[in-house]
Amino acid sequence: MIKYKTRNRPVRKVSPLEGIRSFIAFDIEEPQVIRNISNVQSMLAETGARLKLVKPENIHITVRFLGNIPPSQVDEIYNEMKNVDFSPFQIEIKGVGVFPSVRRINVVWAGIRKGADELQRIFDQLEPRLQKIGVKKETRGFSPHLTIARVRTSHRKAELIRCLKEIEDYEFGIVEAKCLRLKRSILKPQGPIYLTLREKCV
Repeated sequence: MIKYKTRNRPVRKVSPLEGIRSFIAFDIEEPQVIRNISNVQSMLAETGARLKLVKPENIHITVRFLGNIPPSQVDEIYNEMKNVDFSPFQIEIKGVGVFPSVRRINVVWAGIRKGADELQRIFDQLEPRLQKIGVKKETRGFSPHLTIARVRTSHRKAELIRCLKEIEDYEFGIVEAKCLRLKRSILKPQGPIYLTLREKCV
């Protein structure tokens, strides 16, 4: 059985038969940056578009999405994370954009300027190590960003696009990245809950 820690949630045990939807990420914990993200989310919501906003406590930068892994693989992944070489570094969060395109908006993201190269190097170290222990290869490459909202329908799309153009150069602020975390995602109707399984702090 695996115990894991959370920010303010009780510890829970994971059954050996239970798959774990997981990812490796840096959490965003700088209060002012989180407030700035919330401000932008409010602007997006005011357009009347049908959005699912990411909760402030869930804001993070995904380095590697893992999908469902068996509990037995948690420590294997953590051992590979411990071998990734990096020092604390700053991440500048600036700009707002969408995936996959303005014609079909599924995700609204905040961009990363300073710190993108360091994140890429961490991904490049992790990827062969994860493949070595049986994690499926990431075929989409790595695009550092923070997801701040998901778009449910095209309702009021024109208003949303106008808002996005107004805030495309928005400056969210700078955070320090020093704790690389293996996270679990528990999907709930009201939104996902993210829990920390393991972490490497430098």
